[in-house]
Amino acid sequence: MTAPAPDFPTYRLRTFLPAFLLGWGVGAAATFAVRALGDAVLTAPCQGLTLLALLPPLLLGPGGLAFTAANWRRPGRAALGLGLVVASLLPALFVGARDIAALRGQGCAGGYIVFAPQGGSSVSTLTLPAGSSRTLTGRVGGYTARTHPGVFTLRAQSSAAGVTVTLPRATVRVGEVFPVVVTAAPDTGVNTYTAGVEASTTQDGRTDTASSALEIDVRPAARP
Repeated sequence: MTAPAPDFPTYRLRTFLPAFLLGWGVGAAATFAVRALGDAVLTAPCQGLTLLALLPPLLLGPGGLAFTAANWRRPGRAALGLGLVVASLLPALFVGARDIAALRGQGCAGGYIVFAPQGGSSVSTLTLPAGSSRTLTGRVGGYTARTHPGVFTLRAQSSAAGVTVTLPRATVRVGEVFPVVVTAAPDTGVNTYTAGVEASTTQDGRTDTASSALEIDVRPAARP
């Protein structure tokens, strides 16, 4: 004899909607309460702010789903859990994404160097015949002139003596384009090498850097 299937609960709008709105309101209030508490506690620039932006949606979403699943036969409590899930998307995820975008604009995500051929799009690899050179452009990204108005000092390095990176300019500012000359000596072996450019600046006693690596694929020299 088989057991009867459990009755699926009935969700009525007049009981579902108030509980749903209550769950959403609790989730929204928790989002802004955590944000305000974090702003008061985390006074150092950038430190812990990314985690703070992600914490409310990560707690409300899975927590609301678990609460809903545990109370699916109780329509009022299930609606409360669904309200928490919706609050994890709006406003929690929306506000968190906006805060993270603001942190990137302030340089909290770190900086980088954008390499590109003259008039072209960004590249991360470069093919270079032995005994030749190529001039690329570089640009400091990840920071803004408002948050980092100072001068960045440039430095280049290479993984092999046969591949050199020359920087005609010693200093740049955020967003300025500067030349990057990559040269492969005639006796450089056919292989893939790595070259890097780093830009650093110091402000308010803190040093911020922007760096990127460029893969140099050295091929045999062209025959005359």
